[in-house]
Amino acid sequence: MEQSHGVVARRGRLLALLVLVLVAVVALSLVIGSRVLGLDEVWHGLTTAHSVGDDSVVRRLRVPRTAIGLLAGIALGLSGAIMQAVTRNPLADPGLLGVNAGATLCVVLASWLFGIGSVLGLVWFALAGAAVASVAVYAIGTAGRGGASPVRLALAGVAVTAVLNGIVQVTLLRDPLTFERFRFWRVGSLTRADGAMVWQLLPFVVVGTLIALSLGRLLNAVALGDDMARSLGGSVRRTRAASVIAVTLLCGAATAAVGPISFVGLMIPHIARRIVGPDQRWILAYTVVLAPLLLVTADIVGRLVVRPAELQVGLVTALLGAPVLVWVVRRGRLSEL
Repeated sequence: MEQSHGVVARRGRLLALLVLVLVAVVALSLVIGSRVLGLDEVWHGLTTAHSVGDDSVVRRLRVPRTAIGLLAGIALGLSGAIMQAVTRNPLADPGLLGVNAGATLCVVLASWLFGIGSVLGLVWFALAGAAVASVAVYAIGTAGRGGASPVRLALAGVAVTAVLNGIVQVTLLRDPLTFERFRFWRVGSLTRADGAMVWQLLPFVVVGTLIALSLGRLLNAVALGDDMARSLGGSVRRTRAASVIAVTLLCGAATAAVGPISFVGLMIPHIARRIVGPDQRWILAYTVVLAPLLLVTADIVGRLVVRPAELQVGLVTALLGAPVLVWVVRRGRLSEL
């Protein structure tokens, strides 16, 4: 018991340290841009009522952009963690299992057919697309003998993603206006962020996060297998249904706001698992801090590497995530689950 308290204390201290690191990265995000501002200038921009010059840059550009990075990071990280836990698939990720592609298709169709451009208008289409894609991938991956397996789910996700992305490409080629509007959005970008977008995204991320964090104990039971979960008094069906709701809310809202950013949901749960072990309660807690830390850091890197231009955050996470994907496969993790 004493050792258990010691483990909990160490994990709590490390989590607190990571929160401080996240605060420091948020400060850097407010400082660094096309022009580097001092902390005193940032503070003045945050506390003054004026909206001119550097104060306007801080209040209207950098604060919303950083806030969207935090919210989208939490949403994408938790989506990946839940998907990996429920499917017992180390490759589960909103980008790899077709969830992003489903949300993207419905967002593009909404813009093309109905001329919708606001996040609040698009988010409902993104939620519907994410839900349909999730169900389709799971249905295809579990069809036939043997049921679901990590490889079958991954292959189903690749197939569904390819089909949906093909439809997206055809749609964009038919409508130059829609293509121009979503040119940067499709690779994942925080550059469109504004104050209104933050408030439109916030309720979906808050509700999805609360649902996700409440599933920690149930996901621990599901990780032991369906029969064991039932013997421990957990309802596998309700756990999976709540997981689908959480992933749909989180991934759909994030995709509508910043585009289909991949690999955040793949990388962060693996990092958290290596730190705290298999306990999903701690994995989810660490993911809430590590995922926005990664996304905001990637955004800062994108501002610096090709200055005065910017590299979109989705490209930076892809460059980081591809080696992680190779590492997961080479370690033979697929055979363990």
